[in-house]
Amino acid sequence: MNDMKMADIIGEYREKVLTFHDDSQRKVFYTEVEFPVPDGRLIVSRTDLKGAITHANESFVEMSGYTREELIGAPHSILRHPEMPAAAFQGLWSTLAEKKKWHGYVKNLRKDGGFYWVYATVIPNIRGGEVLGYTSVRRRPSKMKVKEAEALYETLT
Repeated sequence: MNDMKMADIIGEYREKVLTFHDDSQRKVFYTEVEFPVPDGRLIVSRTDLKGAITHANESFVEMSGYTREELIGAPHSILRHPEMPAAAFQGLWSTLAEKKKWHGYVKNLRKDGGFYWVYATVIPNIRGGEVLGYTSVRRRPSKMKVKEAEALYETLT
């Protein structure tokens, strides 16, 4: 996965190098600019077993700030915000490994360095008992639940 480009960032930013579960790294730039998910909008994506995006609905394209062409084939972790603890994603992947549905609150990073919070539901796509990929449906979370998630995530590493 490529590093973010400073030319895409809007406003003052911080930078951090993220290390992912496969030990790959990516330099990200992030701001304090929030882009709330509009009420009533659902962000939908599908991935293969390794987390590469295979489908992105229009809401996902708009909220991420990436083009559809940039998203398709990219790892879903392209949206990982540096303030999201790795433990949150470990819980997601261990739940999915049991072929179970996962729910949680996620702070996503936009291409321009901004962010948006979502309440996400991730479902394994199972055919004939075999997991073929995953579908994620995200919506705007309540402000109270975001505050609770922020407090929890500050305690996780």
